[in-house]
Amino acid sequence: MPQENNINLSIVIPIYNESIFIPKLFDQILEHFNFSNIEILFIDDGSSDGTNEILNNLKSKKNYNFKFDIIKIDINSGKGKAIQTGIKNSKGEYVLMQDADLELDIKDAKEMYEIICDNNEIKCIFGSRYLSGKLKKNNYFFNSLVGKINTLIFNIFFSQSLSDVHCGLKILHRSVIKKINLTVNDFGIEIDIASQIVRNNFFIYEYGVSYYFRSKAQGKKITWIDGVKSFFYLLKARFYDNSRYTNISIMYSSIYMAYVGSHFGMGLGNSLFIIFFFLVGSVIGINYKFFSSSIIFFSIFIGSLFGKGNGTTLSVLIFFIFGLIFANYIKNYFSNSKFKFYF
Repeated sequence: MPQENNINLSIVIPIYNESIFIPKLFDQILEHFNFSNIEILFIDDGSSDGTNEILNNLKSKKNYNFKFDIIKIDINSGKGKAIQTGIKNSKGEYVLMQDADLELDIKDAKEMYEIICDNNEIKCIFGSRYLSGKLKKNNYFFNSLVGKINTLIFNIFFSQSLSDVHCGLKILHRSVIKKINLTVNDFGIEIDIASQIVRNNFFIYEYGVSYYFRSKAQGKKITWIDGVKSFFYLLKARFYDNSRYTNISIMYSSIYMAYVGSHFGMGLGNSLFIIFFFLVGSVIGINYKFFSSSIIFFSIFIGSLFGKGNGTTLSVLIFFIFGLIFANYIKNYFSNSKFKFYF
């Protein structure tokens, strides 16, 4: 729904000590987003390198048509906090998040904006550095590896098929913004955003974007520590930030899937199967609540009554697959009813 102030797009740009990039960034914004129905929110997250002075100087020139706002956070609080601050102060029907360091191209942001405006069914688009047929420059193997591993784990935890959960270029419709409540203050904000979008049943579209890495000498701030912390945020987002019904279901399905694992292997192998199936159960518990999950358990139990030795294992697997199919049918059947929290 259009906003009362006629702002169609809010571009939120978190900034911390980016003085060398701001002039070129501003020129790119002028080239691609110089319209009166757009607002640019620069969130200065406690910069100490003259960033705020440069921003105020650019604002004073008034050689632009968009609405220009600078929000200063006195003490550096993290990218996540800056994005939260920008979103809370945004007024547009769409909110676009863009990093200030020029690793991601403003031109790609414009293309994403045009796509989402032209299709009312699309409510959020994430940029992806790995889908792109565009230019890419990246010498940081470890950062790329961690990003891909995190994305894989996210996909497993949330039943998604994203290629780049950490990309800083995203655009969301106001209906999505109203549903999410961001709380992570550092680089884990990307996981926080993605997990809450999925939880609220919005589909995430991806768009390939260019990527030009910058070195630590150029001011790159994300470190291996942030990579380790991201694993914590993945676990927190999936196994802690849930409703009571979901947490009960996770415990319940993890236990019975560990029982399924006990039918495989011997000795150490059997223990590893139990651990693996326990983790599988936790994912089932996220997607199926108590009663639909019980259908899976009941099917597995019936399967365990058939055959001997390897025959029992095969029977358990067959009935497990059957249980998943039937549980999914029941879950969808009750998805719009008052009983959906139980299925």
